[in-house]
Amino acid sequence: MSVSPSRPKGPPLNALRAFEAAARLGGFANAAEELSVTPGAVSQHIKALEEWVGADLFERRSQGVHLTELGQEIAPHFSKAFDELGNAVRQLRAKTSRKTIHIAALPSVAQLWLSPRLPKIRTALPNTNISVIALETPPNLDREIYDLSIFIGKPKGTAQERIIAKDLITPVCAPSTASLLQTPEDLEQTTLLHDAIWAEDWQLWANANAPKLKGLNRGPSYSLYAIALEEARNGAGVLMGHKALIEPSLQKGDLKAPFTGWHPTGKSLILECASLPNPPEEISQIITLLTT
Repeated sequence: MSVSPSRPKGPPLNALRAFEAAARLGGFANAAEELSVTPGAVSQHIKALEEWVGADLFERRSQGVHLTELGQEIAPHFSKAFDELGNAVRQLRAKTSRKTIHIAALPSVAQLWLSPRLPKIRTALPNTNISVIALETPPNLDREIYDLSIFIGKPKGTAQERIIAKDLITPVCAPSTASLLQTPEDLEQTTLLHDAIWAEDWQLWANANAPKLKGLNRGPSYSLYAIALEEARNGAGVLMGHKALIEPSLQKGDLKAPFTGWHPTGKSLILECASLPNPPEEISQIITLLTT
């Protein structure tokens, strides 16, 4: 009669993933956002891991959590392991005959910049499925199943980045509204429209162009830039326009920029690709189509 003793069980993979994300991102809330779970779930996963280890990996303080000495020592090993796992998954996908390219993009970028360019991509790659997912924050391309991401942010200077355009802003509105605006001070007499993601836009522009302008926080706010832009077209008020997103509307004439000059935000419209030793030809073609 054979003897089959029970084997010791390792910690759950989700617990290891939660610990690595929290260690890398500096907190449970940031890890929860990346992993699409609640901070409470991250906390429970890490507590279970600590019970399995028999030691604390984080110090819980009123100001937040901090890695213990043990946590600091082992965190890099888990980061490297999950990076390698992500790379293996991407290599596996790249070798399959089913071609689907996954693109993550900021909602406003997906709607206003990427969408008009998709027909050209479909024409060039008729046998490739193009999947577009709108996200508020850039994904971790080393871990998540995305091939490309397109966001407005500060360049990191990595080899995977392609700077498509600098992020430039200026107030925009319907032609009827623009006719009432002669100087930036006239903005105090009209409604200001705000995008929730870029809440600092008005202050940033005013600091350089109208430092005495008051009441910059008044007016409605929108969680989707495309809705705020449509309201600007409808004459609801003046929106801070991002050049890469509103150029078609300016060219058509359904939006006007009442004041001359564009102000740089210090950010850029950035295309980033996943790091692969031999990226599929389809990805290279899409990068070329989107950056030329």
